[in-house]
This record gives sequence, C-alpha cells and structure tokens, in this order.
Amino acid sequence: MAALLLGAAGAQTVNLRILETSDLHTSALGYDYYQDKPTGEFGLEYTATLIKQARAERRNTLLFDNGDLIQGNPLGDFAARVQPLKEGQMHPMHQAMRTLKYDAATLGNHEFNYGLDYLERVLDAAPMPYVNANVLNPDGSNRYTPYVVQRKIVYDETGRPYVLNVGVIGFTPPQILNWDRAHLEGKVQVMDIVEAARKFVPQMKAQGADLIVALAHTGINQGEYTPGAEQAGAELTRVDGIDVVLTGHSHLEFPGTAYKDVPGVNLQKGTINGKVVLMPGFWGNTLGVADLQLKYDRAAQRWSVVDAQGSLRPIWDKAAKKSLVTPDPSVARAVQQAHEGTLAYVRGKVADLSAPITSYWALVQDDPSVQLVSNAQAAYVKAALANTQYKDLPVLSAAAPFKAGGRAGASYYTDIPAGTLAIKNVADLYVYPNTVQAVLVTGAQVQEWLERSAGQFRQIDPTKTEPQALVDESFPTYNFDVIDGVTYEIDVTQPARYDRSGKLVNPEARRIKNLMYQGKPIDPQQQFVVATNNYRASGGGAFPGLNGKNIVLEAPDETRQAIIKYFQDEKTVNPTADGNWKLTPIPGVTLLYVSSPNAQKNLPAGASLLRTRDDGFAEYLIKF
Repeated sequence: MAALLLGAAGAQTVNLRILETSDLHTSALGYDYYQDKPTGEFGLEYTATLIKQARAERRNTLLFDNGDLIQGNPLGDFAARVQPLKEGQMHPMHQAMRTLKYDAATLGNHEFNYGLDYLERVLDAAPMPYVNANVLNPDGSNRYTPYVVQRKIVYDETGRPYVLNVGVIGFTPPQILNWDRAHLEGKVQVMDIVEAARKFVPQMKAQGADLIVALAHTGINQGEYTPGAEQAGAELTRVDGIDVVLTGHSHLEFPGTAYKDVPGVNLQKGTINGKVVLMPGFWGNTLGVADLQLKYDRAAQRWSVVDAQGSLRPIWDKAAKKSLVTPDPSVARAVQQAHEGTLAYVRGKVADLSAPITSYWALVQDDPSVQLVSNAQAAYVKAALANTQYKDLPVLSAAAPFKAGGRAGASYYTDIPAGTLAIKNVADLYVYPNTVQAVLVTGAQVQEWLERSAGQFRQIDPTKTEPQALVDESFPTYNFDVIDGVTYEIDVTQPARYDRSGKLVNPEARRIKNLMYQGKPIDPQQQFVVATNNYRASGGGAFPGLNGKNIVLEAPDETRQAIIKYFQDEKTVNPTADGNWKLTPIPGVTLLYVSSPNAQKNLPAGASLLRTRDDGFAEYLIKF
C-alpha cells in the first residue's frame, strides 16, 4: 500500500516512465571487434544518450536491463576467459551501467554460458539488484532473489511527492537446462515462467507492491501458451497483478509489426491485453520506453494504471545509414581498460589466410565460412574419439552460417581479407562461446536433421517467371545447419517438412534429395557420429532426434578453441568449400536473394545485382 507523503483530497495522478535495455550482449561500445572498427549501429554508449534524454523529459523514471548482458562479443570472452574477473571485480558492462544508475536487472539465458561460478562472481559485484524467480536449486529453493519491492519517491505535476512501491520480478527461459547442460545439469532446475509469476506476484502484492514490472527474458508467444515454453511474454500479460512486461531474447521489436497478429495486441499503444509490453531489439540499438499514468485512489488506498503507452527509440537511421545520437563519453571511459585489453586479444595472430573468407552467399551455396568451422569440428571429434568405442564410425560435421544479415542488418556478414588470420577472425566465424559436442545418429536422423535445416527457404513455384524470394527471413540462420561428410540437394519447390519452430507440419514433404554417403544413397540404419555444439546437441533449435540423450562427446573446449587449433595446425588456411550441397536447379525460375551490397565481389554463376535498398541490403537475382 502506498503512503502519500503530503496529504491531498481526492484522486492523485503521477506520470511514470520505465526504460528498458535488453540483449546488450557486451556491446558497451559501438565497436565491431570482428571487423576491428567503430560503428554507430549499436552500443550502450549510444543508448546511454537516449536514456539521459528520456530521463530529462520525465521527472519520474526507472531503468531496467532484461538480460543477455555478459556474453556476445570478444569483450565478453575477454572478461570471462582471457583475463577472468577476480573476486569483487566489477564486470565491464556493469562498470558502464553503473554510470547510468540502473534500478534492477534480470538474467538472460546467455548469462549461464560461462558457468555458475563465473556468474556468481559477476553478480556479487553488480551495481544494481538482480532478480530471477524461476531458476531453482536442486532442493527447490530459489537460487537467486526472485523479486524486490523498491520504495520509490515519485512526484505529480505540481511537484507533490508520493511513495510508490515498485515490485520487480525476473524470468529466464527454461531451455537453459538444455542449452547449457554441461554447466547446469544437477545444479539447478527451472520452473515454467508463468507458473513462477503466479507463485510470486501475490507475495509481492502482500508485501505492498503498488506496481509490478516483469523483467521477462523471453520472447512474445504468438499462439496458445504451453507450460515450459521458451516464449511467454504475451501470456505474462494475463497474469493478474503484473502491470508492465519487459521482454527480449528474440532480438525483435515491440511495438513492431512482427507481433501484429498476437491476440490482444494494440501496436499503436504498445500493449497486449491492455498492458504495456516492450522489446527493444538487441546490442543497445533501441531503447524501450513505457509511459504510465498512475492514479491513486484514497478510498481504496491503492495505485492503478489508468493509461499506458509503449514506444521504441532507435539509435541508428537505417535509411540514411547514420547515427541519430552521439555517444555518451562516460560509457567509453568506464570500459576503456577492458576495451583496450580486448583489442590486444582479438588482434593476436593464429595463421596465414591465402584468400578472403566471406559469408554473403552462405544461404544459397556451400560456403567456406561454414566449411572451415565444419572441418575444425570434425578434426577435433575424430581425435577425441580415437580411443573410444566410436572410433570406427564415420564422423560428419554440422555447422551453420551465423553471420548472414537478417535482423542484425546489412553489415552482419563475415568478410575476412586474405593475409593474417587473427583471433578476431575466429570469433567472426563463430560468434558463440559454445563447446564441442558430438551425437550418435542414424542415416534416417541425418535426413530429418537436414529437413529441419531446409526450413530456411520459402517454397518456390516452378511455374512462375517473376522473381520469387528464396529465404524465409523469419528463420534464424543459426538453424540452417549444413552437414559435411554427406552430399545432398535441397528442392525448394517442395513445402518445408518442419516449420520455423521445429514442428512437423508436412509429414509427406521431402526437400532433401539425393542424400549420399561415399557416393551411395545413405543407409537409414547406418550409424554416424555428427560433430556439433552443445546448443544443438542438447536440443537447441528443436531439431528432431536431438534432445541431449544421444551425446557421445561433451568436450571441455569451446568450438572457437577447436577452430584455432585447426588453423594453427594448418599454418596457412586455404578457404574453399567442397560443394557437398546445392539447391536443386529449377529451370526458368528466377530467385530473389537478399545480401550485402559487398556480395557483388564474388557473384556466383547466374547471379546479378537487382538493386540496393534503403535499409542497406541489396537484392540479387539468381537464375539456374
């Protein structure tokens, strides 16, 4: 229950602004460590300027971070692996955020990538409280503080002060148990997000919370919610007592057209089921802003939200290709030492590179940027299994193009020049701190694995002569696994067997054609070892047959370390692809493919530039 600091007759109103960052992924600065150059397209140093502007417009403001903070680029690796934080030492991201005085934060799934001990070290020195309600110890007790109720002084338009008790609760996807199984198995359990909310929100109300903000590191579910789901943002608006839902995880935007069909959505107001919801992109490229009007009912002795408006403020003008704000220098000062250490780390030489490596065409043809990762994984797994019961089984390798534009923008491609191959280039090829794992599968499961990957493409009508968009841009490119060691074609005239979430939707459909092993049709019963990563092996991406139960190798080394060793052994790296897969030719059809304007440097046969778009991407036509 709120207490008025100064008595006044009748109902009182207060305007409160809530600001959100999410999925910063160690992007303190607008600096691309892979290309080793500054950029204005992302970075907390730019978001910080928007935060200060937004605060200047409203007297009552709160600032929250929604997780996925400590992992994502070489700065995160530097603080966790290269020059690990010492006890009591503040993480570089927290050093930057301390200057902005965040009110609270929650844990994203990537907070667990470096293990629980490291996470505890990070949290112990954090400058703001962290909340998480659904990660539990083995005995069922909460591992982290599930929520806080913060006493805030707010003011009405006349300057009269009031006490507002703000409850803040946090959630992370239950799938962390699969994605970081090696770090978490036997150490934690995870509740369903909505179940945890329904458990703790009444407790928060009982402790006097006047307003409850959910820091929900989850996406926005677009259909009926099922317990244990990864995306729960819309369902949380249905939990009685929650007033504001701050989401993230999906790297999308709300309010935004990606969620226009969600039941109960109002894009103009930025609400779902009448409650304001935010999702502010990723890497600090957008600030989420929720403006609430609160009314105090003296008779009922409680505050209520009588109006709410959600909006987003970007830092970058995509059409004009320029920053909309200048960076806040306090952020750069806060992380200067870590930034300089990261630069020294990423510039370290690994090998010589005989030709450039790019990923501009990785979604339409076998690509060296994927091939090199696959080769490194296979070499690692073969050596690791040399003296095991699996030593005589054929080893395949699955790898995906991580940097292939899409929602990350027209600059998000691998483009490594010939010459010195450095650590930054390895991190460019493989952007996640995954570890090497291997799974035991059959030939039939290899087919299903590839069918799931082939959902990357739209279905093409072979009778049409006008250009047809090839790639389904809502399908994450990190789920487009290429499996080396077999050869195959992808027939995009067929419907996808699996939808983008991994659900079998067309049981009769087959896009994978002519799947061969050693020049012969693959035996559905033959056993194979497939080199992959911990995310995929444990069920990440909802691939059929991959659920963590058929893992035969759980290596302690990160995939990037395997790549570095492979390159060091090679000494001179020759980036070529073996052409083990291709799109089945469709005579007379023209495909429309979106990539960077820089893709003109190495046009495939049959490809030509159509136009360059205002958003920075270029459109290409491909004819067979």
